[in-house]
Amino acid sequence: MCGIAGFIDTSLDQRGAHSEKIAMKMAHVLSHRGPDSHGVWIDNASGIVFSHTRLSILDLSSAGHQPMHSSCGRYVITYNGEIYNFLELKEELEKLSVAPRWKGHSDTEVLLAAFSSWGLVGTLERLNGMFAFALWDRKEKVLTLARDRFGEKPLYFGFQKGIFLFGSELKALRAHPAWTAEIDRGALTLYMRYSYIPAPWSIYQGIQKVLPGHYVQIQKERVSDPLPYWTLSNTVENALQQPFEGNETDAVIALDSLLRDAIDIRMRADVPVGVFLSGGIDSSTVTALLQSQSSNKIRTFSIGMKDTGYNEALHAKEVAKHLGTEHTELYVSPNDALEVIPLLPKIYDEPFADSSQIPTYLVSEMTREYVTVALSGD
Repeated sequence: MCGIAGFIDTSLDQRGAHSEKIAMKMAHVLSHRGPDSHGVWIDNASGIVFSHTRLSILDLSSAGHQPMHSSCGRYVITYNGEIYNFLELKEELEKLSVAPRWKGHSDTEVLLAAFSSWGLVGTLERLNGMFAFALWDRKEKVLTLARDRFGEKPLYFGFQKGIFLFGSELKALRAHPAWTAEIDRGALTLYMRYSYIPAPWSIYQGIQKVLPGHYVQIQKERVSDPLPYWTLSNTVENALQQPFEGNETDAVIALDSLLRDAIDIRMRADVPVGVFLSGGIDSSTVTALLQSQSSNKIRTFSIGMKDTGYNEALHAKEVAKHLGTEHTELYVSPNDALEVIPLLPKIYDEPFADSSQIPTYLVSEMTREYVTVALSGD
């Protein structure tokens, strides 16, 4: 993952070096999301500032550095995520003879070329991936914030003292000197009902999340309503118009094909890839399909507990042995779990009551020592 943040401030005292200092501060608090490099871009004429912290997955060279400009010069982007079908989009652009002379092989560069050729909505509708991005259109003077179809990547935004702020995490917005937001009591009510705070709300008044499958646009200090580019209801309606007509065997084959394709495109990386393996049906299926498509032993990772009633590591170990993966497990104690609890407010920024957050943190911490990317089985 990467970290994105920025702001729009048209006042005269928020320019140049001062703006860069603020942007660097916003990026610094997101360094855990992107430890490999950071960047800042400022357009003084429009008062817009982008910052980025990078976790290098595709194109580890400086050609993948962000914020990135399109080859035509119209667009600037700060982007977090991965476009899984970027190779297919790249090939499509090249067939249309509209592809630029590529400087590297990152999905970010392909994404910008797609905006130049197909526009915003035309590109969003083509994307298969997990992403959140801020895109500045230098021609129309419009800032677009967009989020993937299911909201895998976070993106917050809102005004504070007349300054528009956005970022991957709330801590980036709080790093801006204009921050004054107070707790939203209504959001606390939602939290008590759902054990988390659903989009578009956040724990702070006046600060929202971009809705999954939507984008918002900011122009002349006005924010549009959320604009959908994909909805589940439309997808279901379209599927009902072309129902699956095969038998049960055909359905099994179709599902297997979809899963293999989904896993194959997620293996596109210039860094090591592993899997969180709990031993359950979901993660075991992902692991089995990933191993079947890899010429080398894949790495799998599990968390174990000494309490046999909660210990999934034994099942995971058996699955790993059966599939022939290179397996790593970590047995944790109650004290290990207790030590994580004080970190949770800093990690999540707003109330979140999923009980799996502690073992997820622990397995992620262990996994990071061996691989950069890990698939999971939700």
